[in-house]
Amino acid sequence: MSVLRALRQVTASSSRAVARPVARSGSLRLATVQLAPRASMTAVRAFSASVCRFSEGSTDVVLSQKLAEELKYEKEAVADAPEEPEFLKTFKEEGIWEIQDVAGNDEVTLVRKFGNETIRMMFSIADIQNAEEEPEYEQEAAEGGEEQPLHSYPIRSSFSITKANGKGSINIDTMCQEGAFIIDNMSYYRDAQLGTELTAEADWKRRGLYIGPQFDTLDVSVQEEIEKWLQERGINENLAMFVPEYSEYKEQKEYVRWLENVKNFVDA
Repeated sequence: MSVLRALRQVTASSSRAVARPVARSGSLRLATVQLAPRASMTAVRAFSASVCRFSEGSTDVVLSQKLAEELKYEKEAVADAPEEPEFLKTFKEEGIWEIQDVAGNDEVTLVRKFGNETIRMMFSIADIQNAEEEPEYEQEAAEGGEEQPLHSYPIRSSFSITKANGKGSINIDTMCQEGAFIIDNMSYYRDAQLGTELTAEADWKRRGLYIGPQFDTLDVSVQEEIEKWLQERGINENLAMFVPEYSEYKEQKEYVRWLENVKNFVDA
């Protein structure tokens, strides 16, 4: 029995001796496994930082500089000009037309009352940019001494006239050029809302309606009386001179605002 006990003790001692290195080996493996996530996390952070650094395009700085130069030039060009030009100040003092101008929009609306009528006029500054250059022979004629009008480019203008106690509306499409309104056509809509509503649906409905004859095909005496009727309502030479002046004034303001917005976006 003593021999068996001795054998068991030797066997147990051998087992404990073998088990200790295994435990150490296991703890070393665990330490190695724990280090692996730290290394991978470090690599991810380094990658994210590199993406952040290179998110800026190689042309951003140059474009921003060019925009800043153009913006500086435009602002310096009007640095000495009054905040409100004289022509606009005079127009407002007359108190006939109310100007409805939303910053960022290319359309301008003028509204006035005439008795029981509401007259609304709309024009777009986009026509300034779309104005074609004068043909070469016209430029040569101007150089020959012939005086050219200050604003010779055409601007499309439309009028709508409604009555508070009457149904329907009269719409007039014109071209504002060289201090006059050239009438294209004059149409009547039985539904005043249809004639004045600025929606795609209303525009679609108007397309299928008879808009009246071309103005220049009317009897001359009828044309003259319509022109007198419009002039009495303030649709005259003074208004035709104001439209291109205000178009240039607004276009300049919108251009400066556009430069600022684009530069801010590039710099962000």
